[in-house]
Formats: sequence, structure tokens, C-alpha cells
Amino acid sequence: MNRREFVQTVAGSVLAAHALPALAGEAPAAKPSATDRVTLGKTKVRPTRLGVGTGSVGGSVQRALGQEGLAKLVRHAWDRGIRYIDTAGNYGTHGMLKAAIQGLPREELVLLTKVWLGKSLDVPKTLEQFRQELGTDYFDVTLLHCVMKPTWPEDFKKHRDDLSAAKEKGIVRAVGVSTHGMPGLQQIAGCDWVEVALLRMNHNGAHMDGATGQWAEKVGHEAAVAEIKKIKAAGKGVLGMKLCGNGDYKDPEDRRKAVQFVFGNKLADAVTIGCKSPAEVDEALENIARALNA
Repeated sequence: MNRREFVQTVAGSVLAAHALPALAGEAPAAKPSATDRVTLGKTKVRPTRLGVGTGSVGGSVQRALGQEGLAKLVRHAWDRGIRYIDTAGNYGTHGMLKAAIQGLPREELVLLTKVWLGKSLDVPKTLEQFRQELGTDYFDVTLLHCVMKPTWPEDFKKHRDDLSAAKEKGIVRAVGVSTHGMPGLQQIAGCDWVEVALLRMNHNGAHMDGATGQWAEKVGHEAAVAEIKKIKAAGKGVLGMKLCGNGDYKDPEDRRKAVQFVFGNKLADAVTIGCKSPAEVDEALENIARALNA
């Protein structure tokens, strides 16, 4: 083989190698994003990584948008690919959401709601009320809202049993808890009943779980994060909340750092961020995409 033939052969081989993926019909691998579907622990529930939160400052932020404003926010999130919505009976947003999601394919949505714990709580009656308020036959996830005491698994056994019965009837697809405070948080990993846990997490501990569960108490950030990792390692579906420090993070860099911390440390399967404008939805989408592809 002379020099010209050698060069032509090498050049042809290089071109062929580059052409192989196209010839084989292989597309470039898609980068992970905030709108990817993820599985919550051992359940069959698959929300998008980012969910629309409707409970900022007890839901007052989203209620202040009015029906038209909330519908605009939800529809913008839908158009951007978000399919997960977080709500609760005590947020006062069920009825507003019913109108906002009207006409959207229910099977595409993951709806999470919560029942507020109290002596007078009647779970079956409450779920029926919620179904009417939201105009849905079932909920993808229903949580016992804000467990705090170390004895909550025993204290709320009847409520847990009622949610399990609702799951057997198809009214609920997955069950679990949200929590405020380390005493409640520390019981989750060892509680077989819990399938999904909605937990407070961010980069510096703002409104995360501390020793007493008080709203703005000083938090042992490392201890709280360690417990979250323990819960995730136990096979629970983990949803993150308070990534924006309940609205305390006014600096966009803090919001970026919080998202980076959560996804960089693989603390959650998906997260809820309470937004009040399409621009904030877009920012959350971009922050999560950056964190996943860092």
C-alpha cells in the first residue's frame, strides 16, 4: 500500500466511525431535566422531578394570585412539561386547582394532597371532600400532614389504617407523611407503612427539621441531611420541599445553591417549589437542569 492509499484508507475509517451512530439510528443521549418522570421509591407513582407547589406561606401566596393567576401559572407549568402538583386541604387551593386543571388529561398528572392531623380527623370523609373539591376520583399520593412527635406511628395508627384502606379501594395510590422536626423525622426510615416522605431540605437549613419542630428554630443541618439520606436508603420515595427557604431566599444565587445541594447530594426523587409567576417556574426548571448536568 502506497502513502496515498494509506491516507485514504485511514480517512475512510474515521468517517465511517463517525457515521456509525447515524447509520444505526442512534440519537444523542438526552440530558436529564426537571421534567423527566421519576419513580417514587417502591411505588408506581411517577411525577416529574419538579412539581408546582400551592402551599407557600400556608397557600396565601398562591391564593393571592386569584383564579385566573393560578390557572395561568399551572398552565404555564404544564406547557413547560411539569406534571406534578402539590396541594393540601388546609392550603385552601383545592377548588382553585380544580378549575386550573380542568380539561387536562388526569392520567398525565400526579396529584399529591395532605390531610391535616387532629382529634376530629375522619380520613374517609376528608378524602371524599377532597375528591369533590379537586374534581378527581383518586389521588396519586396522600400524606398525613406534619407529623412531629416521636410517637406519631402509634398515635395515628387509625389514620394510617384508613389511608391504607383508601389505597385498597383505589382512592389513593401511595401513602406517607410530611414532617416538621427531628423527633418525627427520625421515625420515618423505620416505619414500613411510609411509602413517600415530603421533607424539608436546602443548602443551609432554613426552616428544616430541628430538635423541637418549631417553625424557625436553629437546625443541625448535618443531622437533618443524614436522616434524609437514611430515609432514602430505606427505599422510601423522597420529595423535597422548602428549597427556597419558605421564600426567605430572595437572592437567586441562594435558590440556585439550594437546588444544587439537593440534587448534587441525591437527597430527593422530586421536589416541590412554590412559585407565584411563570418566570419563577422557568427559573426552577433552569436551576434543576444545571444541577443535574453539572
